[in-house]
Amino acid sequence: MTTAAHTPQDTNRPILTVVKDNAPAPVEGTVVEHQGTTVATRPAWLTAAQDHVRANRMYAPWVARGYWRLARSLFAGYRDDYPQMIATAKAARKAAAGDAAAEAKAHALVETRRADYRRHRLIYSAKAGGWAALAGTGATITTLGAPLLDIPLALAALGLGAWHGRPAVSGQQNPLAPGSAAMHPGAGVPPTAGDEKVLAALKKLGFEGEIIQPLTRQPDQTLTITVDLDDTVTALKSKTEALAGALKRDVPMVDVSKGTHANQAHIWLSDTDPFETTRPSPLVQAPGPIDAWNDGVPVGWGKRGNTVRLLIRNQHTLIGGTTRSGKGVGMANLLVGAAMDPRINLRIVAGKENGEFDALGRAGVAATYFKPDPARLLALTEALTVDMDRRNRILGELGKSKMTEDTILRLGGIELVVIDEVATYTSPGSHDDRDQLLEKLMKLAAVATGAGILLVLTTQLPQVDVIPTRLSMNCGTKWAMKVDSGTQSNTILGSGLAGSGGPDASKFDPPRPGLGWLNNPFAGGTDLARSFDLDEDERGEVTLLMRYAAKLREDAGRLAGQWDDPIEQHLIAATGLSSAAGGPERNGRPGRAGSPDPGEILIARVIDVLTDAKVDRMKTEPLVEALRDRWYPDLTPDRFKELMKEAGAGIPVTLGPIGEEKNPRGFKLQTLTALRRP
Repeated sequence: MTTAAHTPQDTNRPILTVVKDNAPAPVEGTVVEHQGTTVATRPAWLTAAQDHVRANRMYAPWVARGYWRLARSLFAGYRDDYPQMIATAKAARKAAAGDAAAEAKAHALVETRRADYRRHRLIYSAKAGGWAALAGTGATITTLGAPLLDIPLALAALGLGAWHGRPAVSGQQNPLAPGSAAMHPGAGVPPTAGDEKVLAALKKLGFEGEIIQPLTRQPDQTLTITVDLDDTVTALKSKTEALAGALKRDVPMVDVSKGTHANQAHIWLSDTDPFETTRPSPLVQAPGPIDAWNDGVPVGWGKRGNTVRLLIRNQHTLIGGTTRSGKGVGMANLLVGAAMDPRINLRIVAGKENGEFDALGRAGVAATYFKPDPARLLALTEALTVDMDRRNRILGELGKSKMTEDTILRLGGIELVVIDEVATYTSPGSHDDRDQLLEKLMKLAAVATGAGILLVLTTQLPQVDVIPTRLSMNCGTKWAMKVDSGTQSNTILGSGLAGSGGPDASKFDPPRPGLGWLNNPFAGGTDLARSFDLDEDERGEVTLLMRYAAKLREDAGRLAGQWDDPIEQHLIAATGLSSAAGGPERNGRPGRAGSPDPGEILIARVIDVLTDAKVDRMKTEPLVEALRDRWYPDLTPDRFKELMKEAGAGIPVTLGPIGEEKNPRGFKLQTLTALRRP
């Protein structure tokens, strides 16, 4: 401390500054002169980036969290749901002990699940091996000391971990979050809605909300957010179209579901239309037995990529849409899946004269199949009514009010009656028995479900004079594809929906084949679903799947002709003609009563081979090979010759020149066709 006197400052002297008077304002990235010295200024974005790095501790927590999430995701994907599915299948097999058919079906399901799990693990092991190889390559390069490669590899590894470990920020958009301006600097990439944008969109529709779970990017690149509303989720779901518009999306790109209470909304957002491209049926990729009662039949997929399954129990089904709307493909998915469950008796009534359902007849999968014939359909409804009474008597003896899983085979299976283009049979003036037939259909729709008799109706004329309210109201499962008006949409889905903010199948923009509003009572509501792509005309997929279904049914003793069918017996008694498996020629034309014997079946199958190959003759060896692949795995050429002789086809004959062979022996299509009974 000093005691020297203080000299006051002369206030008349100018104050010294470190910057010249009237100096120009500095510009980012330029240099500014300071008392003879030049100093480069730092751009604001660089300062902000450095601050962000320091605030997040060099992103070390992000990297650690990211690799933990990746490892957990890989492990979860490796296991998936297969152990649980295998355990469920084993439990079903154990419960089926004593029932040979059910036990065989359950055992086949266990083996299928195990095979699927092995294939799934191989795929994931290959993925893990690829990552391990990449890591090993990086470690090798680092060890050898290649700095030009070390630095990019290290940055890539850190970036990958940080990306997957980034946190979500509530109330403001994370500059490093997917969809933010920082991550999408390029023109033409639509920004992902941030938390505030979602709240603003809700407010625009009259909803106030509090964010419970902020906007989060999912592994499939979609986004989810959870909000507590001041109104019910049901009220918000009725305004899904308006919400999609407020968020600059189409309806298929937005989904709303209920959270833990009635006012908590899970909102799902996609940057792309999930229905834009087609998807193959999973049955084409991995055919297998199906438990249609418990697991349902895969018919399509929903907004979130989930497989949509329809249970075959306690519900009638109505599918409607204009020509080329894809309703036929939707029905084909349902039929093919149902064919994989031998407990289901398929009764197919075609609405057109073409061969849309011939594959099911040729394979013997269709218990009944005939082309347009109103009188025969009337006889079929009468047979079903009689059988319903028989089934109800058995249920009464068992002390039950409706079919249960343990009574399916006791009652004779589930009757699935598919009536295609129902307008052919129910439109006013279509035929003399129209009113009587319509009355019987409405009665079956009202009282037959409990007995295990289920209707599937399709129409391109969804009008009340074709599908009366008494008929449509009893169809619990409804699939409305593209129609011409809101009135037609309401005929399928229910009156009052279109025009009041509910689903309207006349407003698809753009319309896509197989896309429709599906009311699935087992899933709890109406939502968009598109049917899987299943083609017969060009790829022959239905025929291939029916071969598999025929084997399942043959092993269970449920192929057409293998069991006493009361429905076909009634039809034979009423008309004198059989439509089992499509009639004697298996083409939807009923013929003389009586089930074909094994020789007739063999000849029919040889004819199928020749027809499918588009030839009028074939040598014995390729014929045997084709029959082995499709129906007779143990067939030898010598045994084939014996069976053909027993069937009345004689021995192989000379065929004339085929390829390089001058005169090989085999069988001719014309000769075999002439052997068929009239």
